[in-house]
Amino acid sequence: MGVEDKISVIRLLKQTANVLMLSGLLGAVSEAAVMEIEAKFSPDPSNPLVNKFINTTKFTGFCQGNEPACERRGLSSFRTPITFTATRPIRVHETNPREAAMFSIPAEWRTLTVTKMGGASTETAEVKVRMPGFAVNYRLSHDARDLVGRPDLGSNAAHGLLWQGGLWLSPPSPCQWAIKASTNTREHETFWLTPAGSACHKAPNYIIPEFDYKSFDFAYELQTPEPLKLSQGTYTGSIQYSVGPGKDFDMGDVMLPSEDSLTLNFTLTVEHMLKVEVPPGGHRVELVPQGGWQSWLQQGRKPTRLFKDQTFNISASSRFKMGLECQYTQDGNTCSLQEPISGHVVPLNISVSLPHGLTDASGQPVTRRQLLLNGSGTKLFQPGFYVERRPGTLHFEIPSSEVAEMIRPGRSRYYSGNVTVIWDSEV
Repeated sequence: MGVEDKISVIRLLKQTANVLMLSGLLGAVSEAAVMEIEAKFSPDPSNPLVNKFINTTKFTGFCQGNEPACERRGLSSFRTPITFTATRPIRVHETNPREAAMFSIPAEWRTLTVTKMGGASTETAEVKVRMPGFAVNYRLSHDARDLVGRPDLGSNAAHGLLWQGGLWLSPPSPCQWAIKASTNTREHETFWLTPAGSACHKAPNYIIPEFDYKSFDFAYELQTPEPLKLSQGTYTGSIQYSVGPGKDFDMGDVMLPSEDSLTLNFTLTVEHMLKVEVPPGGHRVELVPQGGWQSWLQQGRKPTRLFKDQTFNISASSRFKMGLECQYTQDGNTCSLQEPISGHVVPLNISVSLPHGLTDASGQPVTRRQLLLNGSGTKLFQPGFYVERRPGTLHFEIPSSEVAEMIRPGRSRYYSGNVTVIWDSEV
């Protein structure tokens, strides 16, 4: 036995009692780590075609300070409260990967359901999450230079000699190094990317009497629902991962966690825009013949049509429906106008044309869609993208069959009525 091996054995014996005590304590731990992920959608007038949730959760862990590199990869990171501690020394040239520094994390997509809080009806959506990478800051029981017997080396070089394959900047296949690395004489931190369904491990060239991961971070990616198809409100849901040997987060049989589960709570906030602007004077609608009243007044030609096309501007990022309220109604489903002296009532047809980007429930354009009191045909309109101040039209018209009765020579009649057109985002 060489001098170096004797030193390692002495160190091992000195740590045995502490390791055994630590193992007993770890066996009694049964706790859960809980972390919050928040995302928000609100329409951006400067980018109306970009309609997606923005992750508003603050970066912690390895992405903090490395935001550009993480954002280029579409990653966010969390520093968890979970630590891992070896229950025994990490042995030299370990052939069983579960007895060395092993990593298997849930890199495949998993689906959870988020449910809208409050409201008259239950509304749900699906969120997908995966964890394509992780970071640990490992901590050695001794100076890396002492463990490799090279006090003359710098810390990077000593850590490189300690592990098969060199520094943790060179992770074992199929893992890949990604962004960050930092080191001192006893600690080393780096971030690895991990393919779905794969595990990777690294074994030491020298015995490590005590070993732990003083911090554990994970990278995550989200696939959020299409916000334009959700109603305004707050949606919440959770997903739980198990932590420990053979579980979702599996660091092998030697490295045991401080908590046995990790719960991610999701809060998705949807803030929609639905705004309708009618130009000044547009609230008073006067029905007139094509070209005005001059042909009737000067030439006695009866008009066959009385109508008004009233434009409006609409901004919409949410589903909405349209409806009517009438002062007068004749058939129970449409509005009417009344002549107060004779009491004569005529039906008023009202329809709507919506701008490009807004369709009905079947995805068809909305052109002269009739508005009825029972809401038939107008119970759902939806945006394909955020529509920002696009023009639409309300069409008001007296049926031509009624116009002749309204207009008679030598008689002055005045027909009126109040109509309320409703845009309602509570679908």
